Amino acid sequence: MSVVEGGSDVAGATRRLSTGAADPVNERPSMRLNKGLSSTGMTGKKGGAAKSGGASCFGFCKPPQPPIEEVDVVLVGGGVMSATVGLLLKQLEPTWKIVMYERLGAMAEESSNGWNNAGTGHSALCEPNYTPSKGDTVDVSKAITVNENWQLSRQYWAYLRTAGLLKDPQSFIDNTPHCTFAYGEDQIDWLKKRHGLLSKHPLFEGMKYSEDVAEMKKWCPLMMEGRDAKDKVALTFSEEGTDVDFGALTKDLGKAFMKLGGNLLLFHTVTALRKESSGKWLLTVQKNDLGAKTCQVRSKFVFCGAGGWALLLLQKSGIPEIRGFMGFPISGEFLVCQNPDVVHKHPTKVYGKAAIGAPPMSVPHLDKRIIGGKHMLLFGPFAGFSPRYLKTGSLLDLFKSIRPHNLIPAAAAGLQNLDLTVYLVKQLLATDAAKFSELKNFVPTAKPEDWLLVTAGQRVQIMKKDPQKIGILQFGTEVVAAADGSICCLLGASPGASTAVQVALDVLAKCFSKPQMEAWSPKLKEMITSYGTKLSDDPALFKSIHAKTAAALNIK
Repeated sequence: MSVVEGGSDVAGATRRLSTGAADPVNERPSMRLNKGLSSTGMTGKKGGAAKSGGASCFGFCKPPQPPIEEVDVVLVGGGVMSATVGLLLKQLEPTWKIVMYERLGAMAEESSNGWNNAGTGHSALCEPNYTPSKGDTVDVSKAITVNENWQLSRQYWAYLRTAGLLKDPQSFIDNTPHCTFAYGEDQIDWLKKRHGLLSKHPLFEGMKYSEDVAEMKKWCPLMMEGRDAKDKVALTFSEEGTDVDFGALTKDLGKAFMKLGGNLLLFHTVTALRKESSGKWLLTVQKNDLGAKTCQVRSKFVFCGAGGWALLLLQKSGIPEIRGFMGFPISGEFLVCQNPDVVHKHPTKVYGKAAIGAPPMSVPHLDKRIIGGKHMLLFGPFAGFSPRYLKTGSLLDLFKSIRPHNLIPAAAAGLQNLDLTVYLVKQLLATDAAKFSELKNFVPTAKPEDWLLVTAGQRVQIMKKDPQKIGILQFGTEVVAAADGSICCLLGASPGASTAVQVALDVLAKCFSKPQMEAWSPKLKEMITSYGTKLSDDPALFKSIHAKTAAALNIK
């Protein structure tokens, strides 16, 4: 009888940790004695292989194509935008057949992944690029717009929480105060004006300003520790700020989408699409199955939320609206600190001002982050370059996007932004010492061994034709749709996932008829109380909604 060494008996530990020749798992009869072995060697049952497609002609015969699947909606890409659009449509039209195709093995592996974005709940509480100087004052109109859009996201997520479709908000959103950092007299003057205008607006009520060292130490102890007393600095502080793990959020939205009957298919890549005479779209999907390796699906509506790759797909569609568009890919890098002794000294997200002329995505910020439950600090971003349109894309992506119709607009945009080319080259040539020096402006006591460099996601900045300037470089988000609304793609970057709900609502309004939107309006108002209005025009309603969403999401 074999010796039994299960359990946790100390005396048998050595035998449990190493198996010998006499162990049952190492004993087996020779396969040569098995006359009925299958062709793969996995089972003892012969046959079947000769009947599979193509085996009788030595693998050169193509297996028959499966029948075309008829659906109502196809979503390309498994990021936060596809998840939001798909879930909204399933709630508005429960009987619709909606399928989402994701080329990788999980949702949110590209731009929506927590490591591939700043994780800021962009509400313009701290971001300087939404409040540029304008003469002797500061233009805060963009900040108000961004905050309005952020409130839509809060409302929708809170509704999903109360409806039982988002189980634990703390898995993706955390209350993290937002601060804006000013260094030097010019920046301090700008920050005072910014605070003076925003703090009077109902959406920004409660924003604080200080130049007092003791108070700033309470807000951002790590940034004030070891700082030269002669440094002229100032901060604003908003306790309603948030940190969002958009990767975790996207996965939760995907679960809700599937719970309502949506179909998510992983390892499926949409490789081609064309519009049929019926007005529907016929898509070819590549998948590594044991049959034809591809399938086709016919859909009434197509939404592409595939990050930078959306541009390439929309070009394949042949719609005239995409003419003149091209994308310039930029990657990013962050410095990451995981030392708990350092991390606990910085409980906020702090945004500083970018250098004059630098692009918006270069705004330096020091962020308290929670990714996958891990607390850490991220500083950056430092720009990088790769011709890929996705982090897991092809080195040929940029070149594949070149068309005769977008060469002139792209050239014009490039000539008008030569300084950005110089900036990018400087960033690419920056040494570790130079990057550490930038960090020291925010963290005077930083130690090199506490900070490691990680590559963030790809961003594709849009270049498009312009009637005045021939071509322009755009840093915001662009929704491009066919005239009949049958296909729509999201291009660009900022402010990204934070305003996914607003973008999704605009996609619906752009692509579906007015009678359809009117029919959906009661349900949309049930999910998003302020739908169709501006909270800036109704401070009382804003306070009521803000309190309800804070309670539902366990934030401020």
